[in-house]
Amino acid sequence: MLYAILCYGAEAKVRSLDKKADDALMAKLGVVHQKLVDEKKLGPHFRLMTTGNAKTLRAGDVNVHDGPFAETKEQLLGLYLVECESLDTALETARELEVERLRAGVGGSLEVRPLLQFFEGTTL
Repeated sequence: MLYAILCYGAEAKVRSLDKKADDALMAKLGVVHQKLVDEKKLGPHFRLMTTGNAKTLRAGDVNVHDGPFAETKEQLLGLYLVECESLDTALETARELEVERLRAGVGGSLEVRPLLQFFEGTTL
């Protein structure tokens, strides 16, 4: 089954990392990424651009609004699509990713959600 692992964190903190710190974070996450690639579990994964680049469409509203701008301390910063046998396996994968995020000092939270495929096509 496909799962989305949604990565939340303090955007300002993550965006304030200098190139060296960001490269170190990506190298740490790269170890987990490679493990998932080797296990044929990793699908597309993305780092989202800043919330300042986002637009929101609200139901019943004809206007397009800048950003998500929900009243929260954490923003959606990225996501992974992973193929896992069960929710428990998907949660273990998320734990591995979060360990590296914590080591890099960016932490946050990860939401794991099963995906339903509405349209035929390839998965991973």
